[in-house]
Amino acid sequence: MACNNSGSMEKLDSSQRSELDDKEIENRLKRNANELVDFVRSNKIYNQDIAFMIDMKIPSSKNRFMVYNLKEKRILEKGLVAHGSGSETEGDTLKFSNIEHSNSTSLGMYKIGGSYIGQFGKAYKLHGLNKTNDKTYLRNVVLHSYNRVPDRETILPICNSRGCPMVSKNFFSILENYIDQSKSKLILYIYY
Repeated sequence: MACNNSGSMEKLDSSQRSELDDKEIENRLKRNANELVDFVRSNKIYNQDIAFMIDMKIPSSKNRFMVYNLKEKRILEKGLVAHGSGSETEGDTLKFSNIEHSNSTSLGMYKIGGSYIGQFGKAYKLHGLNKTNDKTYLRNVVLHSYNRVPDRETILPICNSRGCPMVSKNFFSILENYIDQSKSKLILYIYY
């Protein structure tokens, strides 16, 4: 619903809602990208050019994992990403937790650590850098692929993880190239 010039309420059509949603997504991206730029500038051990960003307000059926160029302030790649099953609620909103065994996604900035071969193949350890995600390493929350995460946007929500940012095998290959070719550690920023 929106107010027209006379002050009465009217329904927005889907294209108007989409434009508002896109503007809101863009504003959230800019705000969080600026915060990320400030963080990496004050912490030179992190990659100053590229970071990963996940906007958890975007539904899991849509591309919400972004490879972001911090200098040019633009998205280089986009893909689908699952959230933790413990983050599900009755409505459209998600909940987040840093508690062990919650199976929830945790918000905040993460340092992407070393890789290892695990249950889902190659994965990257994540180290939470904020109070909201400082138990990530202990919770075994990692960046990994899963064969049931699709490559393209869908109508229905995609599968859930146990709290890990989980992507398709093809998108993981793209991310893997950025991570492995980076001379300094990359940051992953999950925000809502």
